[in-house]
Amino acid sequence: MKNFIIAVLAALFVLVISSLFIVFEGQRAIVFKFSEMKKDTDNKPVIYEPGLHFKFPLIETVRKIDARIQTLDEAPDRFVTSEKKDLMVDSYAKWRIVDFSTYYLRTSGSIENAGALLKQKINNGLRTEFGSRTIKEIVSGDRDDIMAKALESSESSRKDLGIDVIDVRVKAINLPAEVSASIYDRMRAERTAVAKEHRSQGQEQSEIIRATIDAKVTVMLATAQKQAFEIRGEGEALAAKVYADAYSKDAEFFDFFRSLMAYEKSFSNKNDILVVKPDSEFFHYLKKSAKVQ
Repeated sequence: MKNFIIAVLAALFVLVISSLFIVFEGQRAIVFKFSEMKKDTDNKPVIYEPGLHFKFPLIETVRKIDARIQTLDEAPDRFVTSEKKDLMVDSYAKWRIVDFSTYYLRTSGSIENAGALLKQKINNGLRTEFGSRTIKEIVSGDRDDIMAKALESSESSRKDLGIDVIDVRVKAINLPAEVSASIYDRMRAERTAVAKEHRSQGQEQSEIIRATIDAKVTVMLATAQKQAFEIRGEGEALAAKVYADAYSKDAEFFDFFRSLMAYEKSFSNKNDILVVKPDSEFFHYLKKSAKVQ
């Protein structure tokens, strides 16, 4: 009897536990009765708020749904402008569920399914806005207007998906990789051509400056050489005049002095050997001085 009571109490405990379910903060719950969504007296689906709730075990099942704000951030997508130019647009959106029954019916409660459907709606709006503008208009300041229009175009998701799109933002707008590469190559070629032009102009100016300096140096050297010749000529003329004046004052003494200088220069080194005739004019003054003695 005791074991039977324990078994009954255990069964009741399991029954009570299986009848309770908790909806945490940031969640909502939908109860299904034999795969049919539970509805209230007005035939509207019952959405359970956060808290402790009851259900019939084995008959009703609970499906919990994340009610927090979600972020849709997918890989960049390709858009075409009014100029038929491709752009890679990286965008994201913030959204949350406002109609949980519609959301569940349209997406089976899957955030991945909701993101795929929502991305299609948002991209359609962005595609329309980018397709009506040029690249210059998009880059120069129409981005805010594009995001506002894309947000307006996604308002239909409230009715279709039970989702309220809070915000749509464009993070980056880039050219496709193949287009960027060709543009960079063209820019590089243009910069290279400009650099070559600057180098050639610099080389030309360098040659002009070098030629000018060389010409100035040549003229300066020629002028200096001319002045040197003139100064040397004036000095030699002055020296000749001094010699001539000295010679005219006392020719005999001048000849004697020059002979002494020649003797000194000839006999300055003891190793020198000088071969001359005894009656040579070189010893004129020596012979003359010997006669005087």
